Amino acid sequence: MPNPSATVFLDHFGLSRPYRFERVILAGLAILLALFALVAAVWMRAIGELPFRGPRGEYFLYLLILLALVLTLVRWPRLAGVLLVLMAFDLTWGAGLFALKRVGLASDSLMPSGKFEPQRFQWHPLLQAVPIPSLKLTSSTGLAIQHTREGTRGKDPAGSLDGKTVIATFGGSTTYDIGAGEGETWPDRLGEALDQGNGKGRYFVVNHGVPGYTTAEHLLQTAFYQTKFGKPPRCAIYYVGWNDLRNAHIAGLDPGYADFHLPSQIDSQKVRRVGGAHVTVSPLLTLLLRFIAANLDTARYFADPYGQPPVSGDDPNLDAIYKRNIAAISAINRQRGVTTIWVGQLLNRERLMGDGQYGWLPLVRDRDLWPMQQRFNNVLKETAAGLGDPYVGVDPASFVGVDFVDQGHFSARGAKRFADDLAPVVRQLCR
Repeated sequence: MPNPSATVFLDHFGLSRPYRFERVILAGLAILLALFALVAAVWMRAIGELPFRGPRGEYFLYLLILLALVLTLVRWPRLAGVLLVLMAFDLTWGAGLFALKRVGLASDSLMPSGKFEPQRFQWHPLLQAVPIPSLKLTSSTGLAIQHTREGTRGKDPAGSLDGKTVIATFGGSTTYDIGAGEGETWPDRLGEALDQGNGKGRYFVVNHGVPGYTTAEHLLQTAFYQTKFGKPPRCAIYYVGWNDLRNAHIAGLDPGYADFHLPSQIDSQKVRRVGGAHVTVSPLLTLLLRFIAANLDTARYFADPYGQPPVSGDDPNLDAIYKRNIAAISAINRQRGVTTIWVGQLLNRERLMGDGQYGWLPLVRDRDLWPMQQRFNNVLKETAAGLGDPYVGVDPASFVGVDFVDQGHFSARGAKRFADDLAPVVRQLCR
């Protein structure tokens, strides 16, 4: 006597009379894709790229759900076929491109990140992205991050700032210090160094740094958002250069970086509502949202240098914009009685020696970046001297690989050493 369960199973997959080979083919292809997904998951787990919990784990769970739906709906071949095509596309553009990128045969994939990254920033009509005020979180790399009630990185002052000397620090991710945990950023360490000896309790350092910010954003910050906690700064320190160089060699560069850099900040800091840098569990959905953002969103790119060949040498047009921004920032501070201190950018030269490109600067090779940064530091020094502003040139040879976590962001050790180098100058100029 036939087994009823077996009969139902065979009938569902078209293996009983009358035979439905379209069901067999759909089920077979779904199982084959599932085997590819299993191999990809095992490989990624073996190389430490697939945490059980996180967006990538959810991606593979999503593929498993698609598989189950295809097998469940195989009696309706057209519907199951649509889901099978979706599964094939999402497997190829997610796990497939991830594998190709891993071996250097692809530039990008739509694979979700391994760990959840809490949102740190929110959209701003002038600055594009600003820190979310009063935020406490742990980053995907395990670092403690805290924002003050005024939307700056660090802790709120314990009380009133009356009687204290406020030091404002401006810069990009190297001032926000994405490689350092709470209390270990160089502005944190600068505050500690200034508090030593007779300076105990006299100073309060405000960290205005935001990842990606250039002198264009610093000009806006200085003009409109310099005063925090109700007291303007006595001195303002600008650690700048690297992010401005991101705009090097862009043809017809907008003088306010509005054609490429500023729109890119919306995506870099993930403050776009739809699309942009967001990656969903479905690569197809991710591409659809990015298409909507690129073609329908008000905030769009007017230049996209990615994909163009890199260019060597200096960029006189960028130099002129950089000098203009420096002079404008200095003029605002001088009118307010704020001492402006300029600091040349340091980079990890050990990580910038090849012909490749790590991604942040679309038209600059790694080996060309440090010579360009040195040129920018000289421009900054000469411009500051012409304006009568102090310039601090920290010896780049004294900082080695262990002082950084990547191409230019300080490690906890590097942040402390950098702050210790700045402290004597700040103490002398900001009494």
